[in-house]
Amino acid sequence: MDVAQLLDAARRRLAGVGQERLGEFVQPRRVLGITRAPRIVPRQSIWHVGALLLGADAVYATGEIVRAREEVRRGFTAESQRERAALAGAAFRGGFAEGEVVHLGWEPIDLDALARGEASGPLRVVGGVPMIRWSIAGAEAELHRYLDERVELLRHPPAGTT
Repeated sequence: MDVAQLLDAARRRLAGVGQERLGEFVQPRRVLGITRAPRIVPRQSIWHVGALLLGADAVYATGEIVRAREEVRRGFTAESQRERAALAGAAFRGGFAEGEVVHLGWEPIDLDALARGEASGPLRVVGGVPMIRWSIAGAEAELHRYLDERVELLRHPPAGTT
């Protein structure tokens, strides 16, 4: 099977499984010269399948993940904590529910490039076999096996993980 067929089969098997949403950073226009706070707005529902975000008609490489939450004044011990809190607040302002998972910095995967033998995101085809690089360290797995495992985990999560 080619990449598109493998992804379509995964979508069919994921029918009825809960989805998460992609978010996109939006800087609102100034109103009467006043800059309003940035927001992260919902764009599309997807299934988070490990290193892939599987939409109804597209696939994306996973980026950053935050949980939306209302902003409150906090003391932070690290600047990275402050930045993540700002992203979570922007998602809440943009319409995500408190605690909802938001995917940011996702990148579309070009299935046509894969068909031409080029890599796109974490996917590539090696000797006719679709492969996925599922970790930063560069570990690769056959896409069909990776999808089988990830879809099964989404359909039947281990006890205590939901």
